[in-house]
Amino acid sequence: MDKSEQVEAVQRMQDYIEQNIRNPITLRDLSRCAGYSPFHCARLFKEFTGKTPFDYIRALRLARAALKLRDDAKIKVVDVAFDFVFDSHEGFTRAFSKEFGVTPHKYSKSPVPIYLFMPDPIRERYYYFLKGERPMERKNVSRTVFVQVIERPARKLILRRGAKATEYSEYIEEVGCDVWGLLCSVKEALYEPIGMWLPNSFRTPGTSVYAQGVEVPADYAGIVPDGFEVIALPPCQLMVFQGQPFEDSRFDEAITELWEMMKTYTPELYGFEWADEDAPRFQLEPRGYRGYIEARPVRQLNRS
Repeated sequence: MDKSEQVEAVQRMQDYIEQNIRNPITLRDLSRCAGYSPFHCARLFKEFTGKTPFDYIRALRLARAALKLRDDAKIKVVDVAFDFVFDSHEGFTRAFSKEFGVTPHKYSKSPVPIYLFMPDPIRERYYYFLKGERPMERKNVSRTVFVQVIERPARKLILRRGAKATEYSEYIEEVGCDVWGLLCSVKEALYEPIGMWLPNSFRTPGTSVYAQGVEVPADYAGIVPDGFEVIALPPCQLMVFQGQPFEDSRFDEAITELWEMMKTYTPELYGFEWADEDAPRFQLEPRGYRGYIEARPVRQLNRS
């Protein structure tokens, strides 16, 4: 069987799970959407995701339940349990406590950073590792990029550093994939998590250029998870570049295209200059529906 066909079959199962996470899901349901036997589906799913379908569904339901408890202070634990297809309040509490080390009741009253299961679309992961072998199909067309300058106030950054990583894949090799899920759980987050390139002024000896983190208010005094740290970020301006929507399997090309455009961009034409030591340059999670987004620090030129 062609490897790309297997990837698409697993992706269809992932999509079905995502769309039906609050409904009962059986292996036969996954078999029908994937187009293979239940046994073959279970084997493929474990091979490509590292989890059995049951473990994957359970982990995803617990992660979504945790976000529900975090964001809705009035909701009852029992309602969340049944909403995410757990048979009982007790069963949900046991599963939640085992997964996150805190009971759902306690977590709802005082949300702390926890490691949420945040699955990657298998299609993206597969093509990411094979991108060196897959021909890049480029079209000679003009690509529109939206550019704007935004203001960031003084704030703090919860981050996890690597050792030598200079980009995402090296960082994952060093640190693993779990960091993103924890960052997504931070209730006090001002914005969504970021992957970033740290300027020398924000690095410490023996640590990586690339890191992942989430920005929180300047007065943040909450829990700092093991292996993470909090640093202060001063006010700054950022020039944000947003590419066109793209097919999820071609996210690497969308990133490359935007990077090529940024290399030739001249901020001075618009009254700014690059200010790379003022703040980290960062990227948001690539999502096809919105286009790839990256931000680089700038400073307004003094025209006087």
